[in-house]
Amino acid sequence: MILDVTSPQNALVKLAKSLDRKKARTETGLFLAEGARHVGEGLALGWHLDALLFSAAAETRPAVQALANQALSIGARVARVSDRVLEAVAKRDNAQSVIGLFRQRLTNLEDLAQASLIIALERIRDPGNLGTILRTLDSVGGGGVVLLEESCDPFSVEAVRASMGSIFSAPVAKAGFDAFDAWRKAHGFTMAGTSLKGSTRHTDTDFGARTVLLMGNEQSGIPDNWAEACDVLVRLPMAGRADSLNLAIATAVTTYEIWRQKGFKGARD
Repeated sequence: MILDVTSPQNALVKLAKSLDRKKARTETGLFLAEGARHVGEGLALGWHLDALLFSAAAETRPAVQALANQALSIGARVARVSDRVLEAVAKRDNAQSVIGLFRQRLTNLEDLAQASLIIALERIRDPGNLGTILRTLDSVGGGGVVLLEESCDPFSVEAVRASMGSIFSAPVAKAGFDAFDAWRKAHGFTMAGTSLKGSTRHTDTDFGARTVLLMGNEQSGIPDNWAEACDVLVRLPMAGRADSLNLAIATAVTTYEIWRQKGFKGARD
């Protein structure tokens, strides 16, 4: 049954609104995905949809009708809401016409054992950077992103938005550095870190057949003891006054070079 909701004080709406806070996401195990296309991707990839909110004004769109019917068929709660309610949930004007409440899902390191490329992030702080990196990994067909030590939440609204749907197709794992380093060695991964102390340019580096790209956080880069654990340290050439790139951009530049060396395997022609 589809519920008709017009009040921001409705219990389901209040739940959806609360998911911009990490405490609520942790307690409920849920997160928000905005937009019919992204909600559809989550469903297509088997993520558990807990609830669906859609705009009454968009109900005549075939894609929205299909999502509502699919959500009902799997037992999710479905609510037809006003634009005012959607804007209250999204906390911005001109909100997407569909918002899904999905169950969070992390992967285990062992699920990444056969990957040819893993991006490992050291205490990343900016959810926008994290979401963009998830999108980059997805773009090159990488195996997964590993968040090392305490990092920002991949299921925050900002990270999910920046991922542009890749939160559903780019596996995310969490680990401590020592355990991860031992795991990647046991599985034959070469670990390359980017650093101002790097001895070779990224384009002159052999990243190996199976690669972990280790990226330091936005403030201080890779710690010295982590850099020592890398098989190779690489640097990105710079010409202007800037001495570094934004974390997400530096990750993308290096990731695409690694993919180039792998022959752009899996690229759509």
